[in-house]
Amino acid sequence: MIRLFAAAVLAASFALAQTSADAAANLGHSSHGTAFDAGPRQKPWVMEGIGEAPFPITTKNPEVQKWFNQGNAMLHSFFFYEAERAFRWCLKLEPDNAMAYWGLANAAGGERGSDFIREAVKRKNKVTERERLYIEAAEASLLPKPGSFKRDDPGASDEQRRESNKKLETLCLRYPGDMEARAYLALANMGQDRYGAELMIREVLAKAPDHPGAHHYRIHNWDYHEPEQALESCRRYAAIVPNIGHAQHMPGHIYTIVGMWNEAAISMDSATRVEKRYMKESLTFPFNNWNYGHNRNYLSYIQEQLGMVDAAIFGARQLIDAPLDPKQNDDNWRSSHSFGLFALARVLVRFERWDEILDGKTIPWRDIYREKAHKAYFEARAWLGKGEIEKAEKSMAAHAGLSSELDKNKDFTEIFEIQADELRARVALARGNAIEGLGLLAGAAKREAEFQKQYADPPLYPEALYAPLGEAYLRAKSPGLAVEAFEKALGLTKNDLFTLSGLVRAYAALGQKEDARQAMARLLYITANADKGLKVLESAKAMGIAVEPKASTLAPERNYARVPLDRYGPARWEPYQAPELDVRDTSGKPVSLAAYRGKNVILVHYLGFECPHCMRQLHDIAKKKDDWQRLNTVVLAVSSAPPKSNAEGVKEFGELPLTLLSDSADHANARRFHSYDDFEDIELHSTTLIDTKGRVYWARFGGDPFSDLEFIEKQLGRMADLVKAESR
Repeated sequence: MIRLFAAAVLAASFALAQTSADAAANLGHSSHGTAFDAGPRQKPWVMEGIGEAPFPITTKNPEVQKWFNQGNAMLHSFFFYEAERAFRWCLKLEPDNAMAYWGLANAAGGERGSDFIREAVKRKNKVTERERLYIEAAEASLLPKPGSFKRDDPGASDEQRRESNKKLETLCLRYPGDMEARAYLALANMGQDRYGAELMIREVLAKAPDHPGAHHYRIHNWDYHEPEQALESCRRYAAIVPNIGHAQHMPGHIYTIVGMWNEAAISMDSATRVEKRYMKESLTFPFNNWNYGHNRNYLSYIQEQLGMVDAAIFGARQLIDAPLDPKQNDDNWRSSHSFGLFALARVLVRFERWDEILDGKTIPWRDIYREKAHKAYFEARAWLGKGEIEKAEKSMAAHAGLSSELDKNKDFTEIFEIQADELRARVALARGNAIEGLGLLAGAAKREAEFQKQYADPPLYPEALYAPLGEAYLRAKSPGLAVEAFEKALGLTKNDLFTLSGLVRAYAALGQKEDARQAMARLLYITANADKGLKVLESAKAMGIAVEPKASTLAPERNYARVPLDRYGPARWEPYQAPELDVRDTSGKPVSLAAYRGKNVILVHYLGFECPHCMRQLHDIAKKKDDWQRLNTVVLAVSSAPPKSNAEGVKEFGELPLTLLSDSADHANARRFHSYDDFEDIELHSTTLIDTKGRVYWARFGGDPFSDLEFIEKQLGRMADLVKAESR
């Protein structure tokens, strides 16, 4: 049967190649160019809780202004995907609108942004001078002047920025009432000209106290430098933009830096919930949402700081178990999956869960360079924690053996070398070579501290090494040096529970009772919601210091465990209930997903028999019939072809190892499964995986059919594992 199908597919493909190959090849692709093939393909909806940033533009259609304002508000909170959706609809309503292309350029960025701004430039003489200056500012930023410098020139971005800023400055001077120009100029200068950016932000807030961009950019502006300057904007920004994850997330950066761990947890937890709710509403996944992995990893780190170990592990597992993106999870340390692996290893090593690190099952390391190095490092730490020095040295040797590959992994060099120094120090200390070990560990701690100052969102190293250096000094009966090391650790991580625990014990050993009491009060406040029986907490309590918990924060904060966050969204990511499938089989009888409950479903929306790419996809899927049966999986293929055409196709092709189904004339099913482009009114390719409970676990849609069947097979296995875990 499959051979008959394959022959028919090839015959159809050859026929198409002779007649309308170009048209067939472009099925599912935008007629406006490749820039439109990526990004959202469905129409926008009115979104509440995104803040307000009105931006008047030239338009004859009031609805265009409404969607442009929505897109602009989302630009100010870096909600780029949804901003692009709103700007695309502006073009749907008014195809020649120059400012809609300006919005698309800012939302997309990169090469796609360059393509969009070129279209805006073509139309800039049709708009006001004010709008023309906005377009020229984006043009300068995205399109360097011919002959001025090469695009890959390191100085290109600086020169482009200066040229773009000149246009924005002109806007500010010529249009003193335009707060958008000041907000975007503050964005361009934040973190570089902090004082200048702050003055612009104050000017905006004086006229628009709830401007989302002004509060957002102030937080970024003072991140890492005078963070207390942004505390009021942290509070306000989260309140005025409750329904954008990044708006909840960014205040958590500031709260973390100043050691307000409860507020940091509330921010990051709210952000992950908003993002999960959005994913469910938009039928997207963790790998589609640029900030989700970073956000959830950050929340686990903050929960560790609060001693909430089980919650931190839960979050790490959520990232590891989430669906994968076939193109972004191989060796990308910023992917959700990679963040999850590191978060899990970090919490296990910090709380000395040695057996889980070593069991070979808890952390599913992959065979890629960064993770091979991490695996060797964390396992060496675990063996040392168990007192198995020889086994630790074997893991250390495995780690050292990877140094020859550093020239291909230069972005990991500094972390790798700090790991190597730390392991040598710990082995020396374990063997009783205190002077050598302390010297090596002090050097590693200094190096790690300098590295952490470069990036700490959260830190890329599992712990600030001045804290274990302090512990080593305590074991060496040098509590004075321990205090010095712990204070340096607190300088890096405010109100760190491990460091406060060490200070309690170091001050007690020195007989400095009041200092010990103060450290203990701070520790008890930070760990008010901690898991029971934590070694780091019990070792401090063993000093017998009876005090009441006392905060040491820049501002009052709420108790994380007592703040209800369900209004933001769910705590757990899980597959989404599949949209309704209301199709007809070859005899015209109605078919729904309910008929396949208890089976996994590969749901393919294809563009009909005239699409050679679709036929190739179905042919390749059909060849794996035995694999799908083994995985308890059926394949449903939906197109706009009527039942009669599908029936004739089955007769021509022979019995197929998949079921051909017909959508309604208005493409209702394709629309529900995001297989229809509302902007250009064309069908799209999509592949959706639905589990035995009728829930969507993974999907991909776009201009080309998804052809990586090995990846789909692996995802079906992961999907089944998740269902099994839920039933336990």
